[in-house]
Amino acid sequence: MYQLLIANKNYSSWSLMVWLLMRQIQIPFEEKLFTFEQHDSWEKFSKSSPTGLLPCLIDGDTLVWDSLAIVEYLAEAFPTIWPKNKNARAWARSATSEMHSGFQFFNSKSLSCATQVKLKTLSEKSRKDINRINELWQEGLNKFGGPFLAGRHFTAMDAFYSPVAIKINNYGLSIDKKPRQYVNRILALPNLRQWIEQALREPWRVQEYEEIERQAGISTMDLST
Repeated sequence: MYQLLIANKNYSSWSLMVWLLMRQIQIPFEEKLFTFEQHDSWEKFSKSSPTGLLPCLIDGDTLVWDSLAIVEYLAEAFPTIWPKNKNARAWARSATSEMHSGFQFFNSKSLSCATQVKLKTLSEKSRKDINRINELWQEGLNKFGGPFLAGRHFTAMDAFYSPVAIKINNYGLSIDKKPRQYVNRILALPNLRQWIEQALREPWRVQEYEEIERQAGISTMDLST
């Protein structure tokens, strides 16, 4: 059985992407959570990950690190990770790579499962990122017919944009009707709801990430227990 090494569910967007994909595609795996807390060092995590970052996937003697590499490794055994249609598959791979390498506004913010924030301001670059998400999601939903971004079935692309759906909701960002419906659809997935519920019960708080929230805006609700 695969073993998936992940970090705190309240903060780790990249862990969520792979975890949710494997749960949605019904790939059996054992979850191993490594908590990071204030002042944790790279050395602590480098014992399990060559980069000191998570997630990592262990398959027997094979170690795969980086979320996108894990997806491609799993896709060799589980082709439904990507759309069956060639054009949809090419589009989904391109859009997933765009998420992996871009969108600084979303990737520079903590996952923020527990905290809802009213943002103070949005820079021009941040607005461009939000507009691009809105445009990209509209394109996929219109072109491939939904209900997911690349067609009828949940794929790696949906997994990679799931943290964005959480952030759009928790930051109260304005997007168009179809993308908003998509956010609601993703947030209603039982597997994602389970992740969020478990994230809210975590006792670990990291001041570095909490400070990102404080700088971004005013906290309107803390959902953690």
